[in-house]
Amino acid sequence: MNSMDRKQIAQGVNFSAVSDNRFKTMKISATVLVPLSKDTASAYALLTQVMTRSCEEYPDFTALSRKLSSLYGASLSGGVRKIGESLALTFSVSGLDDRYALTNESISEELSRILCSVIFKPLLQGEAFNSEEVEQERRQLIELAEGEINDKRAYANNRLLELMCGDEPYGIRRYGTVEAIKGVTAAELYSTWRTMLNRAHFEIFFIGDSSADTARAVFTEEFAKIDRNLFTLSTDIVRSADNVREYEDRMEVAQAKLLLGFRTGCGGADEGVTAMRLMCAILGGSAHSKFFINVREKQSLCYYCVSRYQRAKGLMIVESGVEFDNIEKTKQAVLAEVDAIRRGEVTEDEINFAKLSVANDFVSICDTVSGIGEWYISQLSDGRLLSVEEAIAEFNAVTKEQIVEAANKLTLDTVYVLRGE
Repeated sequence: MNSMDRKQIAQGVNFSAVSDNRFKTMKISATVLVPLSKDTASAYALLTQVMTRSCEEYPDFTALSRKLSSLYGASLSGGVRKIGESLALTFSVSGLDDRYALTNESISEELSRILCSVIFKPLLQGEAFNSEEVEQERRQLIELAEGEINDKRAYANNRLLELMCGDEPYGIRRYGTVEAIKGVTAAELYSTWRTMLNRAHFEIFFIGDSSADTARAVFTEEFAKIDRNLFTLSTDIVRSADNVREYEDRMEVAQAKLLLGFRTGCGGADEGVTAMRLMCAILGGSAHSKFFINVREKQSLCYYCVSRYQRAKGLMIVESGVEFDNIEKTKQAVLAEVDAIRRGEVTEDEINFAKLSVANDFVSICDTVSGIGEWYISQLSDGRLLSVEEAIAEFNAVTKEQIVEAANKLTLDTVYVLRGE
């Protein structure tokens, strides 16, 4: 079990120290939250790539890698995701915990200063980023964006959200578009970086078994130099769908992708989110779920059928891979399982299996230092940060009546099919 000490160190900046003595490594991450917008998504995604490549103190990838290697093989990474209708940029550095250093050096201080150098003192050419670094990372980011197009399962998921949330920021892809990535300039990246420092919300996590005091002091010192005027972050949760929209794309695919997007009526910090998550797990969250047993195994209608609850936005996505001839049958079978829970046709065994599956997933996530960080970052839209034990206790307290109530909140919004040409 880990413990967390959370403090605000500047306007819009929280520093959370998570103590866990199971590991020999530590991780320090800064998750930066900005509004999700089609005008800036590609610039922020490219900025994340460029900033984790070099900085003023270590002005090329080789120098930065050499410094990290000298700290017992530390590593630096960056990434971007959507958390509700915010874009989350994460800068992370991982390395040996101070307890295991061969001398008395403070690895945590060194890693904190490297991460601060990356965030606060990037490699610049006047009021622009280094043009050579930008072009190299632009190519990499385009490959990542195109990779999501070539992966038909990822493509179908992104396409569903684009269609379902076309008038909402959530429909924007985390990398923006390939065309927008190509158009971002080195000067625009500089302006985006300045805006990030001045206006973004920062969530910093220190995970390890060493004291976080030094790392906290390093970040506090850097943020004290910046005037902050925060963005307003919000996510619009559409409570229900007025009608069902159906879309179809054709590509060269061996099996069709069938996705159903539901509005759940609750998300974020709303009451009822835990029951909705458990209901979703009963439907399609494990090998004991209704979709797996009834739709896949008994009726042999699909290769896979899973459901995911995107609680930050209040959506449930059902995803399946099917033969072309079974598309409509699978859709009706999925809806029949949803209706069964609405009528109260869910057994105690199904509920208990789902609770055990959720608990095992939670415990497994936190089996690594990186997993612990992901655990807390995934809760940033919830209005509170729970430990694994607290979250499991909440799930175990959910009743059958609450599960049935959650199912009755579902309204089908969008049906999307990707089929062969």
